[in-house]
Amino acid sequence: QVQLVESGGGLVQAGGSLRLSCAASGSIFSPNAMGWYRQAPGKQRELVATTSSDGSTNYADSVKGRFTISRDNAKNTVYLEMNSLKFEDTAVYYCNLRMGRHLRYEYWGQGTQVTVSS
Repeated sequence: QVQLVESGGGLVQAGGSLRLSCAASGSIFSPNAMGWYRQAPGKQRELVATTSSDGSTNYADSVKGRFTISRDNAKNTVYLEMNSLKFEDTAVYYCNLRMGRHLRYEYWGQGTQVTVSS
């Protein structure tokens, strides 16, 4: 049973920084991709950033230059460093893991709230 446990959300002023962590436990195998999605009230869940087991990364245009995704493969943990936070970054942030051939197995964390005050 794969589980994803997120931490690091909270309240921060605009222009501030937060770091999210997501630890995966269970049977984790390659290829895989770990990442972060977010969902603001009344909006659809959207991609924030992903990182694959081959080292590649992908970012939403809205966070490029401000957010950095990284991973520790030994710990099966993915991090999201968020700088220069804006009010519009306020959302519930969800950790995501996809693995296996064609990345067909998908798992989600429970979500962590990030609130940016203007």
